[in-house]
Amino acid sequence: MEEGNDAMPSNKDYEIELEKLDGARNRFITEIAKNIHLYNITPSAGRLYGTVFFSEEPMTLDEMSRALGMSKTSMSTGIRSLLEANMVERVWERGIRKDLYKVEDDWYKSFSNVFINRWRNATELNMGAIQETKEMLLHLKEETGFDDVLEKVETDLEKLEEAENYYIWLTDVISLFESGKIFELVPKRTKKTLK
Repeated sequence: MEEGNDAMPSNKDYEIELEKLDGARNRFITEIAKNIHLYNITPSAGRLYGTVFFSEEPMTLDEMSRALGMSKTSMSTGIRSLLEANMVERVWERGIRKDLYKVEDDWYKSFSNVFINRWRNATELNMGAIQETKEMLLHLKEETGFDDVLEKVETDLEKLEEAENYYIWLTDVISLFESGKIFELVPKRTKKTLK
């Protein structure tokens, strides 16, 4: 609409602007859905997250189902994975008997929980494998009568020590997230920080 034009906007103008708004929102939702696998979450749950993110009010499963054109069962599965990742939270509103969901406002908390769970599990499994492998190699080192096998065992033990040091360091990094000390080293960004 031109500046200085006193004509009232039409319903058609309103619809056009709503389409532009949806287009802008869909740009972000598409990217979230594309990259949400980093949180071990499916793209459809990523689209669900984006839908809840832009909703002005907390949403029920029925509302999510209508918004995305997917079954309520799919919404239930998606919301469960988002709850487990602490990306959404269940909220209560007076007079509404159905479960309501909204996006967890603290993105740092969501990332921290996913980072901790994913890397703690992988680190523990890999540290266990290192210990078992070291025991096998130390046993072979005592038994072998071949110099070249002994040399390979010693080289492998050195490599495993480097790997073990890495996982000990990673455990320290995980602890920074668990304790919240990471935010002393790398402060959270706020609206004030961005100005």
